[in-house]
Amino acid sequence: MRIFITKPIIESGIEILRSAGHEVNVHQGEKGITKEELYSAAKESDALITMLSDKIDEEFLEKNSHLLVIANYAVGFNNIDIEAAKRLAIPVANTPDVLTHATAELAFALLLSSARRITEAHNSIASNNWKGWEPMGFLGQSLANKTLGIFGAGRIGQSFAKMCQGAFDMEVLYTSRTEKNDFPAKRVSFDELVEKSDIISVHCDLNATTMGKFNRDIFKKMKSSSIFINTARGEIHNEVDLHWALTHGEVWGAGLDVTNPEPMSADSPLLKLPNVTITPHIGSATLKARSEMSDLVATNILKGLIKEKLLTPVY
Repeated sequence: MRIFITKPIIESGIEILRSAGHEVNVHQGEKGITKEELYSAAKESDALITMLSDKIDEEFLEKNSHLLVIANYAVGFNNIDIEAAKRLAIPVANTPDVLTHATAELAFALLLSSARRITEAHNSIASNNWKGWEPMGFLGQSLANKTLGIFGAGRIGQSFAKMCQGAFDMEVLYTSRTEKNDFPAKRVSFDELVEKSDIISVHCDLNATTMGKFNRDIFKKMKSSSIFINTARGEIHNEVDLHWALTHGEVWGAGLDVTNPEPMSADSPLLKLPNVTITPHIGSATLKARSEMSDLVATNILKGLIKEKLLTPVY
């Protein structure tokens, strides 16, 4: 059978599919696949491996209802109309668990960079503005014994929290749809999380209730010494409002792995601020995590092609 992959991935997953006797085609090129190219490729394929940047909406699914399975190369799946896929009986898989630790590590790195002003200090050296050691130079924040607020205490949020507890003995608050009985942290209301946390880290999925959740009104309620971290989805925070908060002393610093839109424009006002670290959506970008993601999507495709239960079904 024929499988189409919308962007190059680690070769191990492709080899799993080819070793099983399937034809695998991978879209090449620096730019993402166009809508026309995706429609054309899907028409000639039995299964797809898609990325978060691929819009798999109801129209697409109805025109490609012959597909036996779709495997999304991400833990999130808001790029796919799941209700339409369910109605058309097209199984959909994602890649949970295998990228948990890698994404939590990046959130940890963004926190350290923000607290200790690492990006700002690096840029000072790179621009030849550093003139030597100063007793008041680049004073940052200590992270020991701070209060961490987790917005979305799923796998990644809990992993990040445990890193912060272990390294800095932080008190952890969280807000989540359900109580996490095995998570050594205190569940609180969203308002309490915002008002009491020294660090707020976003780890929820993107949906109607989280879209634009962190706006000017929320940033105004945060501590002026607070650090805002988002490794989930860029649409969860309002970038204009975040810029306002960072330049008006409402928020001390920010670390972002996600933006809205993606890619971020090179002339974005956020990129001009010294108290922001931004990375290009690389939360899962370790060789280990991406290799395991590649193998997982391939295994899900193989199961879908023979109509077996997927390893990590979305529904």
